[in-house]
Formats: sequence, C-alpha cells, structure tokens
Amino acid sequence: MNPLLETLSIAYQYPQAGSVRRLFAGLKDLPKSPAKAHLERFAQALSHLTLSEHEELYTRTLDLTPLTAPYVGYAVYGEDYRRGSLMAVLNRAMIEAGIDLAGELPDHLSLVLRYLAVVPEPLPELLQILPPALKQIEHTLQTLEPANPYLDLLEATQEAVAAYVNARPPIQAGPGR
Repeated sequence: MNPLLETLSIAYQYPQAGSVRRLFAGLKDLPKSPAKAHLERFAQALSHLTLSEHEELYTRTLDLTPLTAPYVGYAVYGEDYRRGSLMAVLNRAMIEAGIDLAGELPDHLSLVLRYLAVVPEPLPELLQILPPALKQIEHTLQTLEPANPYLDLLEATQEAVAAYVNARPPIQAGPGR
C-alpha cells in the first residue's frame, strides 16, 4: 500500500462532509516530500471553504470543463478509440485488484491512484500515459484559472507519480514489441 497515492486518491473524490478532515488525517503520517508539501497547501486552501464552496470548486474545476476533467485517458487520447481500449484494460485490472469503481469510469484519477497504491505490478501502459495526462490537465487548468487550489493537488500528484514511476524497474520490451 502506498499511503501518499491513497491520500491523493481521496482528494480527487467528490467532496463530502469530512473530506478535508480525511485529507489531513492521510497527510499526518506521510514523510516529508515535495508532493506532501503541495498536498498540504491544497488541504489548507480547502479548510477555509464551506462544504458547498468546496463542491462548487470541485465541480467548476473537475466536472464542467472537459479539458480539466480528471480522466487520464481523455487527457491523452480525447474521444479516440484508444481511450476505450485503455478503459477496458483498466476496468479489468481494477476489478482484479478489488477496487470498487462506484459508478465512475476506470480512468478517473481517484481510481487510478487507488489502483497504483494497491497493486504490486501496475499496467505498463498506464505508467506511460499518466505523467503526460497529468501535465496536460495541469497545463490547461493553469491557463484557465492560475489561482485554483487544485493546481497544488495536480503538482502533488505529478511529484508522487514521478517518484512512483522512477522507483519501478524499467519496462522491458519483450519479443515482438
């Protein structure tokens, strides 16, 4: 289990009563890192909002603007058939890992981060597209709304994913690849 990725997955879920408290609880035992610092800034910004303000910010940032929607397949492929292929593979992998999709598409960042937090061998194609997907989402949000607190969450996620990917052995090309 990767506690940082698990805590990040919480931050991408739709706000509920106690969401920010859960973020702070997850942050408490994380070791010092750039990702933790960005996540702490994000949690601090949210702590000053009411639940309805948090819901409005989440919806404005991650639900209403398709380019900043937290779907890694969409960020990289758009509506291309490759997104559908990725979602089919992710769906199968998440079911095998015991991850409840809770009605969400399998390329949602919350589910992707939870998947990475619990599986010993993640899908190589996910590790390849996740960094550029995060960069695309962050770039678009930075352009549209440079003071949005979700930028700190995206920075934390990019830092955590980079550390996760860099800690893994290189992907070996097999015969016929």
